[in-house]
Amino acid sequence: MNAQSAILLIPDDTGRTGASRPLLLQRIMGTPLLCWLTASLQGHGLRRCLLVCPERWLETAKSCLPADLDAIAVTEPSADLLSAFLAEEDGEVLIITGPAVYIPGNAILTEEDLTDAPTGVCTVSADYLTASLDESFSIGAFLREHGDVCTEEDGFFAVTSADELADWQPILKRLFLYGLAANGVEIWDYDNCYIDPTVRIGAGTEILPGTILRKGTVIGENCTIGPNALLEQAVIGNGVTVNASQIYESSVGDKTTVGPFAYLRPHCRIGSDVKLGDFVEVKNSVVGDGTKVSHLTYIGDSDVGKRINFGCGTVTVNYDRAKKHRTVIGDDAFIGCNTNLIAPVTVGKGEYIAAGSTITDDVPSDALSIARARQINKDDWASRNKIKEKK
Repeated sequence: MNAQSAILLIPDDTGRTGASRPLLLQRIMGTPLLCWLTASLQGHGLRRCLLVCPERWLETAKSCLPADLDAIAVTEPSADLLSAFLAEEDGEVLIITGPAVYIPGNAILTEEDLTDAPTGVCTVSADYLTASLDESFSIGAFLREHGDVCTEEDGFFAVTSADELADWQPILKRLFLYGLAANGVEIWDYDNCYIDPTVRIGAGTEILPGTILRKGTVIGENCTIGPNALLEQAVIGNGVTVNASQIYESSVGDKTTVGPFAYLRPHCRIGSDVKLGDFVEVKNSVVGDGTKVSHLTYIGDSDVGKRINFGCGTVTVNYDRAKKHRTVIGDDAFIGCNTNLIAPVTVGKGEYIAAGSTITDDVPSDALSIARARQINKDDWASRNKIKEKK
């Protein structure tokens, strides 16, 4: 493909298909066909895009475009808009007027996969298109007369129904996985992992079975993701392990381990060399480098420093039924098992909290805080108060 610019016209084909959205916006593995198409085109030279879509689907269509693609989105094309969009360096412009997939080289396709339907994809001369723009301009009439229709020989294939969309799913999925493998990503099981075409993964990373990587996820080098991990809009550093865990709209630093069975909710920033172990949940929080949260802990709305040790069963109690409050924990603190930190509360640097404490007031640095009932032992109580069994 020689075109660096494309005009994408989303047709309202819902009357024909009976679906609630156009075919280009129907999903393959949770991702609209338009996203697969634009990701593939961008990988083969596309740099600029003019998106034209009916108002009710415009936001959905815009979300399908790669974040680093230079794009304009409108509901109606006009001669002035087209003229402003076309760049002087454009020699050829790609115009897409119907659902299609782009697979250059026909990789892993067989004759059974091919369709004879028109693709709805054309190339036109940018200079000729620019010269034709006037008040009477009609893009449909222009394409019928001057469009050079793209076919399977150019790597374009029409999608005419939801059934065909389903048929393309394993093909597009496997092609994308092959591309990752060619760049040094190790895919353990090509049939049992599901990766959005916008995901970026560094060399040396292993993707284990059952992994789902959704839109906006970026993973560094030499990571191990899975088995059974789900990441969405997650930014993962180098050398990270995510085992049987879920991460949403959060970042994780280098050499951190997450899981098994950990849950990172949106707006978390996890540092490097951190351990988040089994049944740990983190929400809207910062966790500093070197901190260990090994198991059965909830960290919500908290600013957690570096090199902190969380004992099992710790909870930052952030909600008083009316408002969320934050907990702040300084570097090198030690939080004993089964501790409740009732926000808003600040725990100083290097502080120790005894196991089983409920902390309601700020704790100074380097202190030992004990907030629990004093233990009382009553000698011989059990022998004097034995419960007799009923016969």
